[in-house]
Amino acid sequence: MDLGIRGRTAIVCASSKGLGLACAQQLAREGVDVVMLARGQEALEAAAQSIRTETGVKVTTIATDITTPEGRAKVLAICPDPDILITNAGGPKPGNFREWSREDWMAAVDANMITPIELIRATVDKMIERKFGRIVNITSASVKHPIEHLGLSNGARAGLTGFIGGLSRQTVKHNVTINNLLPGPFATDRLLQTTEKLARDSGKNLDDFMALRQAAVPAGRFGTPAEFGQACAFLCSAGAGFMTGQNLLLDGGIYPGTL
Repeated sequence: MDLGIRGRTAIVCASSKGLGLACAQQLAREGVDVVMLARGQEALEAAAQSIRTETGVKVTTIATDITTPEGRAKVLAICPDPDILITNAGGPKPGNFREWSREDWMAAVDANMITPIELIRATVDKMIERKFGRIVNITSASVKHPIEHLGLSNGARAGLTGFIGGLSRQTVKHNVTINNLLPGPFATDRLLQTTEKLARDSGKNLDDFMALRQAAVPAGRFGTPAEFGQACAFLCSAGAGFMTGQNLLLDGGIYPGTL
């Protein structure tokens, strides 16, 4: 299936590994030139070179922290007018809300709400002028089904979701769509880190706890990053112009509701 985005340019945040990398890989396979960014230079360059070798598209790397104003300015100076924007940042730490300070809350909001909004603000008007734009925010399944130990993420990402719900209805008439991808348990470093903490807190063996988490997924397994990247590429496709303001949940069937 030709997604109709060959020759477009995409900024993909936090794309040296995990779900961000999977999105960059799949967009590149569709012929999209990608601007990849992450804080770690070595991992970022290795990921970019793998994509260049596989696809032959232009891949630009920027080692920076996208959650800071300086980091965003650095990225936008190199790619001010992307056709596609994939926002993404590492999730806040898990834990008990009684342990979190005001600084913890502000850091979560900055990374997982304000950063995407600032990136959209800087790029959406040029998309509107060109009559093409695809913005995908990588959020979390916790937006639909709050996770008790991820309160920082629940709160910050819910705020972003509300904002996108309003903005996305304003841009779609210009063929600029804004949607959210909500990952459940995917086989990434983030899942391992959160599971390690939960296992420690419960006094359980990590392998046993991981098996329990996997058994709780109706699909009987964790998602693969490749599956996530393919869903992202579809939302960025030329044919997805009638889909906006949606929260696409990829969780293997965990969420029990019908809506």
